[in-house]
Amino acid sequence: MAETGRNRRSDALRNEQKLLTAAAEVFLVSGVDAPIREIAAQAGIGTGTIYRNFPTRADLVVAVYRHQVEACAEAGPRLLAELDSPFAALREWVDLFVDFLVTKHGLAHALQSDSSGFEALHGYFLDRLLPICTELLEAAAEAGEIVSDIKAYELMRGIGNLCIGREGDATYDPRRLVNLLLDGLAH
Repeated sequence: MAETGRNRRSDALRNEQKLLTAAAEVFLVSGVDAPIREIAAQAGIGTGTIYRNFPTRADLVVAVYRHQVEACAEAGPRLLAELDSPFAALREWVDLFVDFLVTKHGLAHALQSDSSGFEALHGYFLDRLLPICTELLEAAAEAGEIVSDIKAYELMRGIGNLCIGREGDATYDPRRLVNLLLDGLAH
């Protein structure tokens, strides 16, 4: 009997992860104001399931934000272990980071006047991702693949600033400029 409960919990967790991944994909294309029915269709679930788990849009947006921060945090060490080049790992990680940043830009609007909630999430973001970016940069510098004087915060802030330009301009692709930035780090 306990096994069934455990299976249900693991099924619920898998379904939530599937929902958050689908929501992130929809937010990337359509922004955080995308219709809930679009997210439900992408996840293959009913809209009621979304509202049961995330009663407000802000709840859903914050959950997607946290989901993406964790995905970026977990990806760094995995990419370093899987790829032959630390710089290749950094590039792939930055690509995930860009997806996250493009999705994140609607977060402040979704939270509306909750500036303390936004600040807490920003602190969480820095606590989780700065060490990962630092590890990737140090590995690439030690391998002689990039300059060694770039700090993680500087790189992440620069990438963030390049991603801001996408807001309201679907023709702007921040990846092109981010790739130029990364090319500039390479030896």
